[in-house]
Amino acid sequence: MQTLESTGSFDLPDERVWLVGDVHGNAGWIQALLPAMRRFDPSIRTILQVGDYGFDHGGHGTHAVDFWAKKAGIDRVLVTLGNHEDWGRIAPAQAAAAGMALRVSDVVWLLPRPFRFQVAGREVLSLGGASSVDKSYRIPGKDWFEEELITETMEASAVAGGRADVLLTHESPARAVPEVQALLTENPLRWPDDALVLSAEQRERVQRVSDAVLPTLHIHGHMHVYGDIEHADGRRVISLDRDTFAGNAGVLDIPTMTFEPLSMSAIRGRV
Repeated sequence: MQTLESTGSFDLPDERVWLVGDVHGNAGWIQALLPAMRRFDPSIRTILQVGDYGFDHGGHGTHAVDFWAKKAGIDRVLVTLGNHEDWGRIAPAQAAAAGMALRVSDVVWLLPRPFRFQVAGREVLSLGGASSVDKSYRIPGKDWFEEELITETMEASAVAGGRADVLLTHESPARAVPEVQALLTENPLRWPDDALVLSAEQRERVQRVSDAVLPTLHIHGHMHVYGDIEHADGRRVISLDRDTFAGNAGVLDIPTMTFEPLSMSAIRGRV
């Protein structure tokens, strides 16, 4: 994997940014989504993507992201990595540049775990990774990697940085939105019990980070459902859906900490 640039943090002036859930290397979805972003608000320059980005870094897929980002006026895509990533190439590159965000294309940056940066004066904490509940159907070292997991060391490092206004994760917290809770309870795809146990452990790890850094807003992907809940303590959790579904993307207004989902009609150019 080619690294074009690295940095230890960002201090972005943007008052509005895009939040995007899992895209799974779907270039067709990017071709629809980014022009819709341009139509909706051409002033926004930053995308915060919360994992299962899934494009081959330096290959055709990333070229598609660069192309449509340029058309949409997007200057940077900051990726909080998920579980379904090419960890075989990403992990060694991150180990060689410990704690640094790596630019791997014209606009795409892969964030280490954890990583802190500032947007419009707000502290943002990114902690990528999650467990693959479908790993029994995958091939180790090819499309499943142990490196996907959030480790105890990553958790401790995330907590050590203190409070954050915004928490970006791929994995859901244990205190999940109702839609995620229902998905896990019903288990419609019949994920194996051992996979669900590991998933629960990862969610508890994310919850401990949230309980320590007390974000006003926590955004995650991974579960392929959209949901939004504000807990009694004032913390708000938003689960973003996957590519091709409503609830995959929306605008976060940083000063007010409000979120507006991008509708499917807007993506399809019907408004």
